[in-house]
Amino acid sequence: MEYVGFEAVRLDGRIERREDGRETCVVLLSGECLLMDLGSAARPSPFDGPPTALYVPPQTTWWAEGTGELGICTAPAAGRLEPRLLDRPELVTRGSGSEERRIANILMESEEAESLLVTEVVTPAGHWSSYPPHKHDTDAMPDEALLEETYYHRIRGGSGFAFQRVYTDDRSLDESVAVEDGDVVLVPRGYHPVAGDARNDLYYLNVMAGPVRAWRVSVDPAYD
Repeated sequence: MEYVGFEAVRLDGRIERREDGRETCVVLLSGECLLMDLGSAARPSPFDGPPTALYVPPQTTWWAEGTGELGICTAPAAGRLEPRLLDRPELVTRGSGSEERRIANILMESEEAESLLVTEVVTPAGHWSSYPPHKHDTDAMPDEALLEETYYHRIRGGSGFAFQRVYTDDRSLDESVAVEDGDVVLVPRGYHPVAGDARNDLYYLNVMAGPVRAWRVSVDPAYD
């Protein structure tokens, strides 16, 4: 991946990091911790309400102290912003029926950043998500932006599985992935729908970045 960086870290004590050429969004996935001197964050699991997150520009040392799990999201940046807390974004519902899911826009276009776009989704058991199939792999603004993406998946209770398909129009990329708790799926290009576990809610954290910071997508013509 040229733009997107992602790491999930188990925290037990203190972590300290610095990125010289990349901005960072630190998302508390579960647990309780202090995020620098900017504030504290807590939630039992990724399924328990929206997160508190931390934005850090490049060339700035950040730290977190506590216990739990952190999602560390990075992308290229020059360093024109200040560190700040992103405190519990509003939950919104997208889709209906078996496509309904709950979205928390952590660091999307309404929040200032240089490259990063970060959001999380909770998909109820048996529902489809990232649906209808859409892509953002072509620099064709204002209709579509070129964005790489990662999906970090968690399944409520830790057991069960879901499916994700990543495919292009010409099928030069066409992969169907069985997703278990803790898996990361890379989406360098193509459409990328998700089918949730039939009995257990599915969570995923999306990290996106590209040459233009905009979420503009194209739907698979078969579903448009």
